[in-house]
Amino acid sequence: MKSSSKPKFRRILLKLSGEALGGEEGAGICPEVIQQMAEQIKEVRALGVDVVIVVGGGNIFRGMSGSEKGIERATGDYMGMLATVINALALQDALEKVGVATRVQSAITMTQIAEPFIRRRAVRHLQKSRIVIFAAGTGNPYFSTDTAAALRANEIGAEVILKATKVDGIYDSDPKKNPKAKRFKQITYLDALQRQLKVMDSTAFSLCMDNHMPIIVFDLNKPHSIKRVVLGEGVGTLVTD
Repeated sequence: MKSSSKPKFRRILLKLSGEALGGEEGAGICPEVIQQMAEQIKEVRALGVDVVIVVGGGNIFRGMSGSEKGIERATGDYMGMLATVINALALQDALEKVGVATRVQSAITMTQIAEPFIRRRAVRHLQKSRIVIFAAGTGNPYFSTDTAAALRANEIGAEVILKATKVDGIYDSDPKKNPKAKRFKQITYLDALQRQLKVMDSTAFSLCMDNHMPIIVFDLNKPHSIKRVVLGEGVGTLVTD
């Protein structure tokens, strides 16, 4: 691994999908996978970088798929938000086992297991070198955890959103179906929208574009990938103005 000791970013928001916590199956919680994630996040924190995390809940429940099966959409979305809290607690447990102080803040109040989301308190945790995991999305139905990531990144002054995926960036077509698919090293918000590349859902993407919040899409499954992104090694695809 090319090593440079100086991080390119001082404060990052890491967006993890729920499926990522489920390992190969993308369902449930895989302890080995969460352990590997915790080790990767610890590496980045050791560089002196402030880290906040937004985690999805798709490995446990998805509001959209629930509504397709007859569950009322708002109810399904709330169920999905609760799934993200389960994932946040699992990730907190793994991080604290590797010696990283972590706090979970939930957009839905549940004081026995998580702090309520308070922006100033979250920033204070970062000043004290703690990692903050934001759970329960935005606390509102009809908004995705991608939107929560875009919102929280802007609220707490992150410099970039790192969107962890199973592919090493954004391609002009599905690389699993098209072996000649071209990977973009960098792309503008407008170009990504015009090409309908589905980096994030439209609400989240518009929020990033309007507030000039860069997004880096990268493959979480490669060794030291988060650290390599933070050190500016050109990993993944950068979406910017």
